[in-house]
Amino acid sequence: MAQERALAYFHRGFNCAQSVFTPFAERLGLSEEAALRVSSAFGAGLGRMRGTCGAFSGLCMVAGFCKGNLSGNPEDKEKIFALTRELAESFKTEFGTLLCRELLHLNEGEQESARPSERTSAYYAARPCERCVAFCAAQADRLLKEHQL
Repeated sequence: MAQERALAYFHRGFNCAQSVFTPFAERLGLSEEAALRVSSAFGAGLGRMRGTCGAFSGLCMVAGFCKGNLSGNPEDKEKIFALTRELAESFKTEFGTLLCRELLHLNEGEQESARPSERTSAYYAARPCERCVAFCAAQADRLLKEHQL
């Protein structure tokens, strides 16, 4: 199951974007190493800057494989943008926001270092990250099945 595989990556210490994107690497024609590398910067709200949720970013990478544009044609761009907006609405309905900072209830002005937090039971208990990863992995799996990938 996609959710279990995504959570297994997350529990091994990979970031949320890696955890959502990498379980689908083979279906997307990528190696595990390539998937881990390409998604690595998107974790913790893009480089731990707490912007757009990394799990959602991983989902968007999968969406790009499904409906990504291969031209500069506005109609082609519109297809992936519309899908991304649809996915964003679904995520916001489930979690209230797309922003990592808001998901984690962090203060707006609070600056964090790039150093990741240690993964402890308290870490997992205080965050919705596991739920976000599982939700986005399920959405990614659905997209790939719809597009026969």
